[in-house]
Amino acid sequence: MVDVLTEIIINRPISQVSEYAMNPDHAPEWYVNIQSIEWKTPKPLKLGSQIAFKANFLGRELSYVYEIVEFIPGEKFVMKTANGPFPMETIYTWQAIDENHTRMTLQNKGKPSGFNKILSLFMTTMMRRANMKDLKKIKAILEQ
Repeated sequence: MVDVLTEIIINRPISQVSEYAMNPDHAPEWYVNIQSIEWKTPKPLKLGSQIAFKANFLGRELSYVYEIVEFIPGEKFVMKTANGPFPMETIYTWQAIDENHTRMTLQNKGKPSGFNKILSLFMTTMMRRANMKDLKKIKAILEQ
């Protein structure tokens, strides 16, 4: 089991941070490893929406479809995938520190199968590093 939790403080109101982060169209802008997304269900974003992601991780190209399984604007956003070699759940949460500062968490949970179990310890370290880069990038974008 891989479970990586990272967080950052962003100097913007919670509404700005959560609206930007929850919009899949922005994912390639702030996720270091995501190359592109494609809506599989019609906009707007809602429970059950499906979005295909193309990413590069550890030198491999990955394609997977996330489904939105929890959607509480300004509080929590959960995407889950069951396909591919590494079923994954991605969870965002936001907490207002004050009017202009937001704590954002990014958590990835998953169960690697097959040979990936051997890599899970290595993957945890690499995912934590990538998640922190992603959070630093969204912070830089939103604080411009």
